[in-house]
Parts: sequence; C-alpha cells; structure tokens
Amino acid sequence: MASISAKMISLRNVFNLLRIEHWIKNLFLFIPIFFAGEFLNADKLGQVAIAFFGFCCTASAIYILNDLMDVKSDRLHPEKSKRPIPLGLVSVSTAWVIFTILILVGVLVSFQFTRQSFIILLGSYFFLNVGYSLGLKRVPILEILIVSSGFVLRAVGGGLVADVDVSQWMLMMIFLLALFLALAKRRDDLLLFGKSSKSVRVASEHYNLEYINSLLIMVSGIIIVAYLMYVISPEVINRFHSKYLYITSIFVIAGMMRYLQITLVENKSGSPTKILYRDNFIRIVVMLWVITFYFIIYL
Repeated sequence: MASISAKMISLRNVFNLLRIEHWIKNLFLFIPIFFAGEFLNADKLGQVAIAFFGFCCTASAIYILNDLMDVKSDRLHPEKSKRPIPLGLVSVSTAWVIFTILILVGVLVSFQFTRQSFIILLGSYFFLNVGYSLGLKRVPILEILIVSSGFVLRAVGGGLVADVDVSQWMLMMIFLLALFLALAKRRDDLLLFGKSSKSVRVASEHYNLEYINSLLIMVSGIIIVAYLMYVISPEVINRFHSKYLYITSIFVIAGMMRYLQITLVENKSGSPTKILYRDNFIRIVVMLWVITFYFIIYL
C-alpha cells in the first residue's frame, strides 16, 4: 500500500510539474476556427485538437525549463516555492528527462501537419520562450510583450492548421487581453515584493504600483474601445451577417470591470488561470460571451 501511495504522489508531482491546469491557455488555438464558423467541421476541429496537444507538450516543456532556471529564486516566492522542483519532490535530472520527452512529442506532433508554416510557428514559440527563460524575462517591458506574443502565436497556429483566416482585429484583441493579464500578474508580484522585501521577479524591480496601475487602466480602456470598434465595424457585421454583435460588448465590459476589481481592490491577480477556474462572475461572463457568439454565428 505504501509503494502504491508513493507512486500516486510521484505521479501527482509530475502533473504539477507539467502545470496541466495552464493548458487552458492553449484553447486560444480554437478561437480562429470558432469565429470562422467551422467549429462543427470535424476534420478541421480534429486538426486543431492535434495542434492543441502539441502546444500543450511544448508549453509544459517551457514551464519545466523555467522552473529549472529559477529554482533558487522560486524558493523565495510564497507560491512558486510550492512547486515540485523547489520542494525537491521532483529531482533536477528527472525534470530534464521529462523536458526532453515533451520536446520530442511536440516535434512529432508538429510533423503531423503538411504545412511547414505550423512547424516554423511552433518552433518560434519554443525558442522565443527559451530565450525568455534564459534571460529575456529580466528585461522590463520586453518580458511582458513576449508573454503576450505567445497568445498571438497560439491563435495564428490554430488558424494555420484549420486553414482559416485570422483577422487583424482578432490578433489585436488577443494581444491586448494577454497584455492586460500579464500586467495584472506583475502587479501581484509587486505586492509580494512589498510584503517580503525580496524581489520575486527580476524585471519587477523596474516597475512600481503607480506605473503598473496606470498601464492597467490604459490597456483596459484600449481593449473596450477596440472591441466596440470591432463589433460596429461594417466589415465585421457583413462577415457575421448580424447587426447585433454590439450586445456582446456587455460581457467584455463586465469582465474587464470584474478583473480590475480583483486586481485593484482585492489584490488577488496572481494567476489568471486560477481566477478563471475559481471566480464565478468571470466564468459566467465568459460563457455568456461564447454562447452569444455561438447563436450569432451558427444559428
């Protein structure tokens, strides 16, 4: 019984190392096929699902590499110190083995697609994040832009494998949203730094609350204005054959207001993924936004 329990704990540690809960970020690959009206096309949906798995393996490999590079600083972080490598629950050598396996799986998945553009894109995503892990994350502003660009690459990848167009509007909105979430996370790092007097992220030493708060307000305003311009654009209205797109702006504004409340009032913006999983208001708003667009596009 003890050996079985140990194996279960070991497997749980590996799952924690992979950060499977963060795979939800890779759902951005499905955005282009959804808005292209091809979500019910089984062949294209299957292709995107395969690409999703490839991105998940690659992203988990990056998480492991980042943990390996930051193991000393992570031990000083109140949340990151609970990860398997800083706690010693997964050895460094085991982590490198898992990292290698994930990279190989990601490469094999990418070669399932005949379009070289996807292979190049997934490779670009990998090497961009390797650069981030090896030092670019220490460069203020640039590190936030790199994180945000990763979400744009996911959306472009989903469009490539499904062979659907990805509009400039879509890429702009995805980048702005990712930028907003990254800024909110940096604010949480600053709050932790203020409590512990130890920097939990090197680049955070070049930020302060006034600066991050200003950027959050600025970017949130840009997101809302850009979205309103999107839903009333004649080009977009003609593409979706609906003049009721503006209704969806209610959910975007409500979601932004709630996230700003979580960030600026409750000071709990540490993990966007956890917020999406745990905050009922955010979850309901996102679901209503998706459902509304589903009715507009597919019914």
